[in-house]
Amino acid sequence: MRKIVIFLTISSVVFALVCGAWAGDGKLVNSQAALPFAKLPEGVSFPEGITANPYTGEIIVGTFDFGGNNHLLRFRSNGQLVAQKFFDQTPLLGLAFNRQDKKIYIANFGASMIQRIPADFTAATPVENVASIPGIGAPPDRSVDNPDGSQDLITFGSNDFPAPNALVFNSEGDLFISDSFQGAIFRIDNAANCTTSCSVTEVVHDSLLATAGFPPFGANGLALSGDESTLFIANTGDDRVLVFDLDTEEITVFTESINGADGIAFDKFGRLWVAGNQADQVVVLNQDGRAVFELGEFLGFNKDGSPRGLLFPASLVINGKWVFVTNLALPLTSTVGDEPEEDVTTYTVSRIKIPHKLR
Repeated sequence: MRKIVIFLTISSVVFALVCGAWAGDGKLVNSQAALPFAKLPEGVSFPEGITANPYTGEIIVGTFDFGGNNHLLRFRSNGQLVAQKFFDQTPLLGLAFNRQDKKIYIANFGASMIQRIPADFTAATPVENVASIPGIGAPPDRSVDNPDGSQDLITFGSNDFPAPNALVFNSEGDLFISDSFQGAIFRIDNAANCTTSCSVTEVVHDSLLATAGFPPFGANGLALSGDESTLFIANTGDDRVLVFDLDTEEITVFTESINGADGIAFDKFGRLWVAGNQADQVVVLNQDGRAVFELGEFLGFNKDGSPRGLLFPASLVINGKWVFVTNLALPLTSTVGDEPEEDVTTYTVSRIKIPHKLR
């Protein structure tokens, strides 16, 4: 028994030395975990949405450029760009690969619409409109308890601009969609088998899915539990990850204090990966919502003006042994010279190798 204990201890020490350092609260911190994967073409900025084609290993990235120069980019597994589709005046957010029809589904933020395109698209491939997200307005007020027993009341503005953000499919091919401004989750049933103007169902419209915080995006990243009974939802402005029970329709807080919780995804060990866009890191949570890894960091700039490590990591996708992360690098403050994002001239996608399960 003593030999086994010694072996596990030595293995843990070696793992920590190779991959990072143990923090005082038991999590592993590795600031250099994010490695370069791909550079966006010259003149293309703000990579945001990301998904993977599991059949080819290709990584697909969309851009979120309010200047109107938006693109859907298709990279080989080695980071080589093979296709580029232009989207005029329409910032793009979440992407999702649908195994039912082998198409990429797109949350077109600018058009408040869900679209799709074959996964092997080229510049000439037409884009299909799937559905428009309905305007339902702001969610109800939210009461917040204070330590002294009093309450604060948050009233959300009457924002009726549908803002589709993240996408996730269940095994039946139903598509779940987060709406960051209206504080809602929508669903398109059996999306592959419907055509233009597919029916959109309101799943939940709740004040916990809205935000009065910063960045001003509420419901964002989506991930389904392994048994697909619960939907995990990042609230970016509130720095939270929420859990929505699809049977009881109860929504609760899973974890707090992830600075700018954005894209999320589960790995094969059941750990939830969360892109902390304001922390410039990816946080990995166990089943109790506790951080077990903090991976990546902004480490300055390369000579070509690309960020080293992570800079405003927005979305992530797991493919094989790697987690691919978009470096949105979007300046958000009005003060010129206040953010490193202003100095980016080459935009990138990073990747992080999935750590082995600790035993």
